[in-house]
Amino acid sequence: MKNISRFTLIGAILLLWVFKSYVALSQTSKETLVADIEKKRFAALVSKDYAYLNQVMGEDIIYCHSNGLIDTKASFIQSIKDGKLVYNEMTADELKVRIYDKTAIITGVCAAKVVSNGQQLNTRFRFTDVYIKRKEGWQMVTWQSLRLP
Repeated sequence: MKNISRFTLIGAILLLWVFKSYVALSQTSKETLVADIEKKRFAALVSKDYAYLNQVMGEDIIYCHSNGLIDTKASFIQSIKDGKLVYNEMTADELKVRIYDKTAIITGVCAAKVVSNGQQLNTRFRFTDVYIKRKEGWQMVTWQSLRLP
């Protein structure tokens, strides 16, 4: 009888360990997926991939630039189309993704070469953005950045 109890206990512990490992892997893969979406969004800014930007940015986005100006989805994409904002390079130096159910919060640092209203900016930003899992997929609903010295 003692052997059966020990085997049951060992089996339960192994089962919990396997389940915990599975949950950790699934969270890691979600975090990796959202990080990849963010990197693709950076690439889409440079390549002017409006279809991808429309897909990944929510209609209700609040896009707060490092200078304090705020854009909607429509005004942000239009400023790129009009040449008011030209992204020549956007590279993620750091990305940390945290998943909370259907919400992903990304914090990080990115290097950017941007022309804003004719002024060349070669700078680094610390940023926070928020993605929500919707039927369309993960969509960004908030961006806020701060220019680093």
